[in-house]
Amino acid sequence: MSEQEQNGPIVSGAENQRRKRSVIYLMTFIMGGCGIAYEYTFSKLSSDLMGNSVQQWAITIGLMMFFMGVGSDVQKHLKDEGLFDKFIFFEVLLGLIGGFGPILLLYIFGANREHYVLVQYGLIVSTGFLIGLEIPILARINERFTPELRVNIGGILRMDYIGAFFGAFLWVFILHRFFGLTQMGFALGALNMITAALSLFYFFRLARRRAALTALTLFGSAMMFAGLYQAPAWTAFAEQRLFVDRVIHASTTKYQHIVLTQSASGDLYCYINGNTQFSSVDEHIYHEFLVHPAMALAERRQRVLILGGGDGLAMREVLKYPDVETATLVDLDPGVTDLARENPYLRALNEDSLGDARVKILENNGLVEPGGQETVRLPDQTLLFAGEGVPVAEVEIVNIDAALFIEQISGVYDVIIIDFPDPSNLELSKLYSRGFYEKVREKLSRHGVMIQQSTSPTHSKEAFLCIGRTMEAAGFAAVPMREYVPSFGEWGWWVAMRREAAPAEELARRLSQIRMTATPVRYITDELVAASLVFGKGALASKRDDVNTILNNVIYFYYADALAASE
Repeated sequence: MSEQEQNGPIVSGAENQRRKRSVIYLMTFIMGGCGIAYEYTFSKLSSDLMGNSVQQWAITIGLMMFFMGVGSDVQKHLKDEGLFDKFIFFEVLLGLIGGFGPILLLYIFGANREHYVLVQYGLIVSTGFLIGLEIPILARINERFTPELRVNIGGILRMDYIGAFFGAFLWVFILHRFFGLTQMGFALGALNMITAALSLFYFFRLARRRAALTALTLFGSAMMFAGLYQAPAWTAFAEQRLFVDRVIHASTTKYQHIVLTQSASGDLYCYINGNTQFSSVDEHIYHEFLVHPAMALAERRQRVLILGGGDGLAMREVLKYPDVETATLVDLDPGVTDLARENPYLRALNEDSLGDARVKILENNGLVEPGGQETVRLPDQTLLFAGEGVPVAEVEIVNIDAALFIEQISGVYDVIIIDFPDPSNLELSKLYSRGFYEKVREKLSRHGVMIQQSTSPTHSKEAFLCIGRTMEAAGFAAVPMREYVPSFGEWGWWVAMRREAAPAEELARRLSQIRMTATPVRYITDELVAASLVFGKGALASKRDDVNTILNNVIYFYYADALAASE
């Protein structure tokens, strides 16, 4: 008996043919969306765990696309006999790999890190391979309902690409609002199971092993929904293996992964994308050097701008100066500033610098009103008063890219404190570029002072020196500083003023003579500031003379080379 005699007529009328074709297009649409979302999920998780987001995203997407091509070629060796059964099997397998992949990566990174890359690439390769298999298999199945080749291929590829667009849109703007990365994998896997179930329902006659395929689809669906429910507990278990101390908070924002841990002695540690952000044991050393030399050097301190520093620790130091009237903090990630305002451990550490009644949140994520052309100006500086009439600075938080803020904001600042992460990827490199510093210079008052955390002058010497050269190329007079911070080792900062206000020699002389006797600090002293200006023989010598721009990104390569050399 032929397949057609066994299963009945494959096509029974134009209406049935159109309906079956529409179902196949819908399946292709879902697969295209899930495919791109799997790529993004693996890329984001690898970026959070290993850093270097540009590299992780490029390798993940490139490798997956390559093996999609391999899968598309391999499918030609699959016989038409039982082709639908093979599609259901591949679809369920793809859902299981994509669903459990993120939690597996997180677990392997903590339990057996030396094998992480092998597992990472294995998941990427298998996911790309299965997606590459399925698309042409669907086209072959669709031949029964769309026999004209150009219409068949055009329809399948059209829905795959449109699905990829909607998958990207959902991943960027919707999914992260409801799911963490590990839950996201299970949610996407559940969509693959729904696709398999939809296929079985509409094309049940094409299936040869109907009972087995039904059981397989039900099993896969149960695993996805169980994983979706258990993901928070599994994630907490896997993530705890990454840290010696107890994890007291873990969250993934649109931009990064944040973890807070607490040691048995009560010390607080913050990690962003797996890298130590600060330790409560010695963060005061870092933040006092970041803030007080610039504040003590400045002739005026009425308006202070902090770029980065969403944890509120730099703001804590700024608010020790009673003559500060307005302090504006700009941090891209509202997840960080919200955590600093709401988490009891961070609030205790930053002395509630972002959490009291003085805080004004600007949540527009941009300085241009939606649908309008008017630039939104920050509120005019106004003094708020504590109970006995003592003036207290108005604190403003702006969640926006620092480069965009500097471009659009009006007015100037007396002190600008820059607390960006190290230039560990190409995205951060732009915040250390000559163009960015030129814009910062325009926002600094005539006798204002800027200070920037500038990575380690010992371990990342060329990156450190490149920052100073780039500042000077942007019209600053810049002076390097260094101090030992136990959690990080030797650390560096660059202090700068407009070149016309003071040459570098004069700036260094003023720094060596500053007095901070009236400022309540835990570590820094006038003598330590003077000593921080002294570097060892050859420490500031370099054969390089290039500056960092948004086109050459040389600081990223200097930093990456230093990181590779230390491993």
